[in-house]
Amino acid sequence: MQNTVFNPYKTFLLTSFALIAFAANSVFCRLALGDQQVDAGSFTVIRLLSGSIFLGLFLAVKHFIVDPKKANRAEIDNQPSTIDKKSTGSWLNATWLFIYAMTFSYAYIQLDTATGALVLFATVQVTMLLSRVLKGHLLTRAELIGLILAVAGFVFLLAPQLSSPSLIAFALMCLSGISWAFYTLAGKESLDPTADTIFNFFRTLPFIILFAVINIDATFLTLEGVLYAILSGVFASALGYLLWYQALTALRHNVAAVVQLLVPVLAAVAGFIFLEESVSAVFVISSVIILSGILLVIKNPELKFSTAIKYEK
Repeated sequence: MQNTVFNPYKTFLLTSFALIAFAANSVFCRLALGDQQVDAGSFTVIRLLSGSIFLGLFLAVKHFIVDPKKANRAEIDNQPSTIDKKSTGSWLNATWLFIYAMTFSYAYIQLDTATGALVLFATVQVTMLLSRVLKGHLLTRAELIGLILAVAGFVFLLAPQLSSPSLIAFALMCLSGISWAFYTLAGKESLDPTADTIFNFFRTLPFIILFAVINIDATFLTLEGVLYAILSGVFASALGYLLWYQALTALRHNVAAVVQLLVPVLAAVAGFIFLEESVSAVFVISSVIILSGILLVIKNPELKFSTAIKYEK
């Protein structure tokens, strides 16, 4: 395992930019699918394919330009080079990535933005929390209260806008949240986040080709819809996931779970700026609650009101 020095400022920046990319993804998806500029299947295919092409170019630059310079500097400084380490992702994580992207798109055909976001991120939190508990980890009361505060603020933000979703769309978004949670958990174990992200995208290519053939009769494209899908794939997905996997190596399990609840807040801000959506008192109050919960988890992980809570199966 490569030894790295923890840099809190770098981690903060990586996490911040990744969360902004996630919020942008919601905006691009809403613009494309909400306005029926492209069908959900084609949006998924273009999103992952454009992300893979971008990452292929990124890998070429890294392999032929960046890595040789690092090797030369290592030789001059008489230090061992680390560029020979190979990491090629995994088929399992590529499967989680593809399932997340596909179910995310199809769920948003019937779910409004607020309902879809609530189902997605609530599922992510529950999945990551249950994964931690089932592995026998203890949660301090500070961590538990922080998580409850963040989720409560999230529910308070979106509850007034909720409509009754279809059972199929609800199930699809739950599956999307579970898939993203497992993809995030895999990133916590990554020894080479950049390479794993790139090759996980590459490994989705067989799924993309097969799915494109299956979806060919339902294909509906507009120039605007294709542009949104490409922006989603290159900037909000490929680049965003590169940053996210880098940040995950320095984030604690619960922090990685809870900070993602900032995404709906960022999406609301983006909606206000770019889509002229209003900011209500509910939004302001819920933002304070969410940020308070996140700060409690991040700044006081070991704060104990009494003994830690242990969950029994």
